[in-house]
Amino acid sequence: MRNIRWQLLIAVGGIILVIGLLLGQSPDEQLGAPQPVRGGSYTEALVGQLNRLNPVLDFHNQADRDVDRLLYSGLVRFDDRGLPEPDLAESWAVSADATLYTFSLRADAVWHDGVPVSADDVIYTFSKLQDPDFPGPADLGSLWQQIQIVRLSDRAVQFQLPEPFAPFFDYLALGLLPDHLLRGVSAADLVDHPFNLQPIGTGPFRFDRFLVEGEALVGVSLTAFPEYYGMPPYLERIELRTVATPADALQAFQAGEVQGISRLDSETLAQALQTPGLDVNASMLPRVSLVFFNLSHTERTFFTDKRVRQALALAVNRQWIIDQLLDGQGVVAAGPILPWSWAFAEGLEPTPFDPDQAATLLDSAGWQLPAGAAPGAAEYVRVREETALTFELLHADDPLHTRVAEMLRDNWAAIGVRVTLAPTTAELLLTQRLQTRDFQAALTDLNLSRYPDPDPYPFWHDSQAETGQNFGGFNDRNTSIWLEQARTISDSGQRADLYASFQHRFLDQAPALLLYYPVYDTAISTALQGVRIGPMFDPSDRFSAISGWYLLARRGGAAEATPED
Repeated sequence: MRNIRWQLLIAVGGIILVIGLLLGQSPDEQLGAPQPVRGGSYTEALVGQLNRLNPVLDFHNQADRDVDRLLYSGLVRFDDRGLPEPDLAESWAVSADATLYTFSLRADAVWHDGVPVSADDVIYTFSKLQDPDFPGPADLGSLWQQIQIVRLSDRAVQFQLPEPFAPFFDYLALGLLPDHLLRGVSAADLVDHPFNLQPIGTGPFRFDRFLVEGEALVGVSLTAFPEYYGMPPYLERIELRTVATPADALQAFQAGEVQGISRLDSETLAQALQTPGLDVNASMLPRVSLVFFNLSHTERTFFTDKRVRQALALAVNRQWIIDQLLDGQGVVAAGPILPWSWAFAEGLEPTPFDPDQAATLLDSAGWQLPAGAAPGAAEYVRVREETALTFELLHADDPLHTRVAEMLRDNWAAIGVRVTLAPTTAELLLTQRLQTRDFQAALTDLNLSRYPDPDPYPFWHDSQAETGQNFGGFNDRNTSIWLEQARTISDSGQRADLYASFQHRFLDQAPALLLYYPVYDTAISTALQGVRIGPMFDPSDRFSAISGWYLLARRGGAAEATPED
């Protein structure tokens, strides 16, 4: 497809390519390459509405998070593989028992009003998550209420955990708030505080003004922060102008009103790919679509036989689902850990589409087709000891999940498994049916956004089978031991070995049918150079390397606008 840039999942390949290209150039060619210079502005059509520009309050509003990513920074950030890197913290130390995390702040970090960042800012920010009135996710508040935060000095702070918890770094990338402006403001009072409309952060861009047309808020204008402790951005200004839909965003680009689009959907992707001067960037989302099998169901006991689960997986043509139902915007899921993660098992391959092998497995498990039954006929259903191989598939009643459910039903019918579809609302599926284990099989999505650590414990550990998020009731002691150990070890190499064992075990046991990782599409004018959008743990991660984006370049001593492709 024209003008679509699939982002590399492994940076080493890109580095080798760049080195090879440079070695093949003469010194004059290298010196003659355009050099980016500071200047110019970028305007993006931001799908959604702005509410409060505050990182402690943006959990439920993607548009707010996108802006906050430019305004604020946290103690750590994450590289493309999900490993923590220094941000406002210049260094850290973890105790031998992995319960004490001590952070030293950078000396050159200042707020947008010029006040130095201090340990007081760290304590104020995370104390809001400990507040009983914290308006964010309840499980996040519960976690922080168990943690002690100790001020060691102006530039040092320590977190004391009640027990080892290796994924703790995930919770330290939250943008910090300024204690000197908000001291004494409670979590409840913070919700409607004027600070949310005049934010002060430490990020590469600072708040300039809201964009207003008539009495309507239509966006926000940000300017580069010259005292930013990291690489100062080349762009002088960014404007994020809100629109209601991706179609509105594409129309704004075609009218010359914006240079970028925050999000495309299936209805706008094809048109965007044919729009001159527009590059589409595709990156996998931290989400996996899957089918849970209820291994504890009192009637559909055949789900406890892994041969049946393996057969159901082999019978599904997942690439067809991606190509035909997602317009190609997905990747076949290989395992329960995201493929760009540092913990993804090397060489892990997705279950192939092999209906013949699926039929062989069912035959070996004693599930036989009636003699003379023809595919497509009502009697074409496998039976064992007078029990038919049939079950109900619960799914959200939106168009996409309905079409995927129909495809699964048809794939399974081809090997003699009869499936009845049971549509329900997405809310009811998530808040009641899965939680109470009131299903036989369920098509749903696991959203792994915002937390780069691969920790699969909540979904597959046996302790989570009755009341947690292990909705299928997978109870495998080997798996649980590996996941327990990996949570208590701070060394990523040792954790990766444990997670590799888990992933191969998962592939063998097939406790759930992994379908695909969906793709997030954003689009940016070809006039903008230096754009690199890597793997995403949240859509706001498209801005993670924004300091390197540029519109102006110098060649031969004179600055000029970069040409359109």
